[in-house]
Amino acid sequence: MTDRLLHTPEGVRDIYNTECAGKSALEAKLKSRLLLYGYEEIQTPSFEFFDIFNTERGTVSSREMYKFFDREGNTLVLRPDITPSIARAVSKYYAQESMPMRFCYLGHTFRNNSSYQGRLKEITQLGAELIGSSDAHADAEVIAVATELLLLSGLENFQVDVGQVGFFKALVEEAGIDKETEERLRELIENKNYFGIEDVVEKLPVPEEIKLVFIKLPQWFGGTEMLAEAKRLTYSSKALEALEKLEKIYEILQAYGLEKYVTFDLGMLSEYHYYTGTIFKGYTYGTGDAILKGGRYDSLIGQFGKEAASTGFAIEIDRLLTALSRQKIDVALPKNSVLVLYPQAYIKEAIELSKCFRAHQRAAAMLAQEEGEPIGSYMAYCSRHQLYAICRLIDDVQAEIIDVKTGTPQRMLIK
Repeated sequence: MTDRLLHTPEGVRDIYNTECAGKSALEAKLKSRLLLYGYEEIQTPSFEFFDIFNTERGTVSSREMYKFFDREGNTLVLRPDITPSIARAVSKYYAQESMPMRFCYLGHTFRNNSSYQGRLKEITQLGAELIGSSDAHADAEVIAVATELLLLSGLENFQVDVGQVGFFKALVEEAGIDKETEERLRELIENKNYFGIEDVVEKLPVPEEIKLVFIKLPQWFGGTEMLAEAKRLTYSSKALEALEKLEKIYEILQAYGLEKYVTFDLGMLSEYHYYTGTIFKGYTYGTGDAILKGGRYDSLIGQFGKEAASTGFAIEIDRLLTALSRQKIDVALPKNSVLVLYPQAYIKEAIELSKCFRAHQRAAAMLAQEEGEPIGSYMAYCSRHQLYAICRLIDDVQAEIIDVKTGTPQRMLIK
């Protein structure tokens, strides 16, 4: 029984020591960059009413949510997604704001999904939402900010794939496809199932040129030349408008100097049905799924009472850390912590010295030195606990600083 209590449930895990320090350092670094772009911090509850995330709002299926009840019998869920929570909060607190708003967040989401291939059920997300702007400049900004965050993390080899849900929806509307067939096509296109798509499309009572576009959708992956080909094969004004918006986004990303990280994928769709236009995902080596997901959701906030075109993204911090580790990219950690090691007789001097370190923004942990214990034991202790130097009191006026990595001592006066 005791052994079982030491383990975590499937899909969650402990994070500690250097890994935890690296995660915190990465989160702080990325959040600081978001603040520099003018994104305000926002926090929403970890659990909310079930209706915030129900299927009608286009979020994940009910079976993937952790559900429970409050004392009044209301169904609550641990949030599987943060965007709907922010949509609710913005509708409540910013109902009268007519200018664009920028928000950023750091929080956990919870999915009762399969733990196949080590997938986590508790996920740390860092993200941003740009609310109140419908133009290509807003889409380009969030893609640019997300790309800069991946670069800031230390990644060099990654790709951001950009798609357009509006293009697919325009084709569906033009073809007059029913909801059931649309969902079937969506699934087949997302999975690049060419034969399945062709089988469904061939049975549709639509012109051959529309069938051809559906069949080619999962093949349209690449640069702006692919967008030009798609424009030649469709006559839908809404579909053309969606493609032209992608071209405009690319032009703006060129101004940011980030175009080399971007490719287009017209066969990209999303599990979140609230996306209405541009969507994007970021991929890199060392992880089997996207580390970045985002897109435009112009109708979601309106479901809570405030009409506002919006776009945003979320980075999965745990998955990003896995990718960094497998690519042998270190997360820079602050190396200003010190162990104040002192004989019992000099505890007052040790306290004063520790206060002095902290006043100069250096972390200081105190430890009484056991008689006869070799200094090597304390150096090993520091290595295990992210302490980079030892300040050992010799007497009430002298101490020596020992670099834990090199073992080099340096004398100093403390009075």
